[in-house]
Amino acid sequence: MVLPDVITSLHNPQVKRLVRLRARRDREHDHVIVIEGARELSRAVQAGVDVHEVYVCPALYSPEAAQLAPGLPGRVAELSRPAFEKVSMRDHPDGVIGVAAVPDMTLLEPPGDAVVVVLHGLEKPGNVGAIVRTADAVAAAGVIVLGRGADPFGPNVIRASQGSVFTVPVVAWPEAAALAWLRGRDFRLVACTPDASRPYWDVPLTGRVALLLGTEHQGLPAGWRTDGAVRIPMNPAGGADSLNVATAAALMLYESARQRHVHAAGGTPA
Repeated sequence: MVLPDVITSLHNPQVKRLVRLRARRDREHDHVIVIEGARELSRAVQAGVDVHEVYVCPALYSPEAAQLAPGLPGRVAELSRPAFEKVSMRDHPDGVIGVAAVPDMTLLEPPGDAVVVVLHGLEKPGNVGAIVRTADAVAAAGVIVLGRGADPFGPNVIRASQGSVFTVPVVAWPEAAALAWLRGRDFRLVACTPDASRPYWDVPLTGRVALLLGTEHQGLPAGWRTDGAVRIPMNPAGGADSLNVATAAALMLYESARQRHVHAAGGTPA
């Protein structure tokens, strides 16, 4: 139900709360996530995320937002354009923001050919979101964010994933818990690191495999290279000595998908 009065004051308590919820500590305190954008909010609703309240600004609607708006769940309030632009985290908002309960994501018991991505120390939301989006594209079984990296349900991760955080199981676990879960289910740990001797396409990436990626400047700690390591070859005559971690993840995930396709067809991955 749309509230009868449009919220225009920049000092309105609801406006102030939305601004406060930009901070991770405040979202965690309130046990909520903020979902901005029609596409992202639509995917959250489709995934069964409990959306408590929605804030809209018809003056800013994109065509997708205008189509979504009539069926929005929860309590819906209208903001004036200045009020919405104050709470928005985008340069070109499309007029829709939702506040929802934190999704209760768990990794299901994986099939025998499950691939998961393990991210160590990644702090840039754009990289985490892009990796989740790629994981969704190749039907990965999940993404594990270790420790206090980027908030896997932060607004910028949700945006970069285009809402894929609601369709791929994404969990934030302590390192010990993640390693125990992987070892207990016989995952092979394949670390991507520049100092490895083997290129990633020469290593079997079928069966239960966990693809491990760390930050571009620090890489992975030694404890996460227990099963083996692979590298992504770089042009020795070029100036680049590393790839963006989201690009590296995409290469690894699609190589794993290619090998699985070949294996399913009865061939031998080359």
